[in-house]
Amino acid sequence: MQFGIFYEHQLPRPWVEGAELKLFQEALDQVELADRLGIDYAWEVEHHFLEEYSHSSAPEVFLAACSQRTKRIRLGHGIVLMPPNYNHPARVAERIATLDLVSAGRVEWGTGQGASAAELGGFAIDPDERHAMWLEATAEAANMLVMNPYPGYQGKYFSMPCRNLVPKPVQKPHPPLWVACSKRETIHQAARNGLGALTFAFIDQSEAVKWVAEYYDIIKSDACVPLGHAVNANVAMVAGFSCHADAEEARRRGLDGFRFFGYALGHHYIFGEHTPGRTSIWASYEQARDVLPVSPGAGGIGTPDEIAANMRRFEEAGVDQVVFLQQGGNNEHAHICASLELFAASVMPAFKARHAARLAKKNAELAPYIERALARKTWRQPLADGDIPPVVALGRQQAQQESVDGKTANFGRGSEMQVPLEDPMKTVRT
Repeated sequence: MQFGIFYEHQLPRPWVEGAELKLFQEALDQVELADRLGIDYAWEVEHHFLEEYSHSSAPEVFLAACSQRTKRIRLGHGIVLMPPNYNHPARVAERIATLDLVSAGRVEWGTGQGASAAELGGFAIDPDERHAMWLEATAEAANMLVMNPYPGYQGKYFSMPCRNLVPKPVQKPHPPLWVACSKRETIHQAARNGLGALTFAFIDQSEAVKWVAEYYDIIKSDACVPLGHAVNANVAMVAGFSCHADAEEARRRGLDGFRFFGYALGHHYIFGEHTPGRTSIWASYEQARDVLPVSPGAGGIGTPDEIAANMRRFEEAGVDQVVFLQQGGNNEHAHICASLELFAASVMPAFKARHAARLAKKNAELAPYIERALARKTWRQPLADGDIPPVVALGRQQAQQESVDGKTANFGRGSEMQVPLEDPMKTVRT
């Protein structure tokens, strides 16, 4: 089993000058440390307008910065919001490919659709249409990363003509595709689409056994038809994190931030009413703190022995990766770094020692099922060379139109093009 770290960039009120700068710089330091310690993944969300809960609106910028401070850690979008009102699919594909290049092939491409009123309303997205938007945009962005040229698309939620998207990613056919999952039925959907399941629902190990078994049963069934150009058969689950030799100190350092994470999530997604720029989620959390239940996802909070036992149960359940939510609420940077160091020294080596053999066995078992799944996919057909439409430069188009109108075409201040009808590119003067 592998391990990751997860960033929302939480920033509870009250905010002081320089707080966001400190937050981002400390997160970069933590990712750099995690890379040195051998942590496998760093995941970064995309959210918009979700004050206190997530100040991470440009994950591609943060992950690009991480790429230049690290050598081996995988850099995961957890996730890119795919409905075109958030991000045009071509822009997603361009950013994924570019990040894959600057990181030398370390990108994990997590996708999702968004579920908060602030985000959906802010980008004028109909909640009832967001799943269909995600499906259309994700499939086409994957095609853009692979096809040369992309043949174009006329869809319900976006359209674009034939273009060759550049650059292309290092990883072929494209970086591993994931989808955010918050409940059991979306785990099933991930498997049907041949996507990794990036699970943000906090569940205990007994539930994990069922979720993982169901996921891999679907991967092996005729129901699995890949959305992208490859199958990424993986299940990752998020857990709170704080590792200390003293159990009570581990909880003191990490549990409050983990509970705030859950409370702030509920505020924006389930029960809250938010006045932009004014509401203090932290203040309302402090009033409710003592009566809040502890989530079952706190399996990464405790002593090394406690955490190892919990992680072992996830491993036995078939979970491929546990992603630690270590930056929540007011969790302190020094405590986060100390936890990562202790975990890497005391817990992680035993899991790493088992991982290669476990992965080889899994890949061998799944190979024939993945081959059959790819055979079931209906592939977009490339254009024949003679069917690829040329793109005429705008200047030439304008010149031709001006010549038809019997006028002289002007191309910016101090520049003029005189165009005879018989040859629109023959006479040019500047």
